Amino acid sequence: MYNFGVIKPLHLTRTQKNHPPSLVIEDIQSPMITRKQSKAITNPQSGMISHVWDLVDLPRGHRVIGTKWIFRNKTDERGILIKNKARLVAQGYTQEEGIDYDDVFAPVARIEAIRLFLAFASYKGFKVYQMDVKSAFLYGTIDEEVYVSQPPGFEDPKYPDKVYKLRKALYGLHQAPRAWYDTLSSYLLENKFERGVIDKTLFIKRTKTDMLLVQIYVDDIIFGSTRDDMCKEFEELMHKKFKMSSMGELTFFLGLHVKQKADEPASTPMETHKHLIADVEGEEVDVHHYRSMIGSLMYLTASRPDIMFAICVCARYQVRPKESHLHAVKRIFKYLKGQPRLGLWYPNDSSFDLVAYTDSDYGGANLDRKSTSGGCQFLGGRLVSWQCKKQTTVSQSTTEAEYIAASQCCSQVLWIQNQMQDYGLSFLQTPIYIDNNSAISIVNNPVKHSKTKHIEIKYHFIRDCNEKKLIQVLKVHTNDQYADLFTKAFDVGRYRLGSEVWSNSASAVTTALLVLALSPITTASTIAHYHC
Repeated sequence: MYNFGVIKPLHLTRTQKNHPPSLVIEDIQSPMITRKQSKAITNPQSGMISHVWDLVDLPRGHRVIGTKWIFRNKTDERGILIKNKARLVAQGYTQEEGIDYDDVFAPVARIEAIRLFLAFASYKGFKVYQMDVKSAFLYGTIDEEVYVSQPPGFEDPKYPDKVYKLRKALYGLHQAPRAWYDTLSSYLLENKFERGVIDKTLFIKRTKTDMLLVQIYVDDIIFGSTRDDMCKEFEELMHKKFKMSSMGELTFFLGLHVKQKADEPASTPMETHKHLIADVEGEEVDVHHYRSMIGSLMYLTASRPDIMFAICVCARYQVRPKESHLHAVKRIFKYLKGQPRLGLWYPNDSSFDLVAYTDSDYGGANLDRKSTSGGCQFLGGRLVSWQCKKQTTVSQSTTEAEYIAASQCCSQVLWIQNQMQDYGLSFLQTPIYIDNNSAISIVNNPVKHSKTKHIEIKYHFIRDCNEKKLIQVLKVHTNDQYADLFTKAFDVGRYRLGSEVWSNSASAVTTALLVLALSPITTASTIAHYHC
């Protein structure tokens, strides 16, 4: 079933003879425009507000410059229509040099200067904002006598033969860009800005500790500061003098799409709720770039045990790294950004007893379900050695994984004992703390049963060391197991609790030796090279 409606005839005439004259705005004989056209045409109103012109008779011996309307559809960076604009421009091509204008040069920022500005902003870590001056050229004062015709469609019905004498520059005039630049630069210089020596479109305002950068491109202005309040003060300063459009953070400028993203420091080197997997269907990344990042981070582990586990996990995917693996590596850099001067804390008022901790996860490696051994050794309160290594065999139980990890830790303890003999120190019955009762029982009771008979012989040497009183295995609560940080990722609370045992910030160390290796320097250069 179809529905039919009556179509009313279109009114093709401009006016209806029965339209009440009392509803006609202004003079009934004046040119007719709609309210939308009246709102779109803003330049004549701007001329009135800014005192751009005066309506006068054309003096003898002077000629008038024509004007015309330019219509444009303004779009955003996505090409979506924002609004329709109408701009009144002077027909500047009819001007004569030396009569109608003299100086026309106005500095314009090079695209390289814009990129330098953005690069410096990223280096300093501040956001860049954008502003636009409405009808910017109408603020520029001109010295020459210039007369233009009345805007088409907006002729004064009382004085149709008169012309406008310009006080300010009008779009289309040769001297308009120069006049606007002189007005803006003078205003900024009056407010304690310094103009660039090379780039005359760059203005800088400095304090003892901070700075504000302003880059202008005709009527578009981008700016940023090391302090947000300086940016707000600049916005207020510009609004006092000019009609501005504050556009917020810079997203689109001179055809450049700009995406500003603050790389906030990560609280931990690795996410706890999202485990790394092979990610076969993921997007591949540059193998050499990925391996280079891993190599740089591996060097940092000389004084940064807090990133040891995260790096070891990421290093397992060096053959075919994916985008998800690269994201995990970048998170480590973000963590280092937040803790650039964290190092090993060696206090001089601590004892010098050798103590070791060992732990293991169970089947934590997603590729082959092998377990990860973790261990750390202290001399008093000084962390001197740590390990994080994936086991070579698949464990059938948590007890087996803990037992293998304890055996590997015992090897490191024996090496330290031998090393300290050169210093004239002998360590016997070094305590190795384990948080698994079954693993402790296997070490103390050298018997074989169905759960342990398959364990490789090389891991049983810890029993021999225990019998010879070289080491002793002791129970420790899981919350006090510092080696746990080398076997899995933790949340912020648990992670900080464990890392505080061996580390401290450089500013907090007084009577102690802070071992940083080259981590602060290396971290800074590495983060600068591998942008996160």
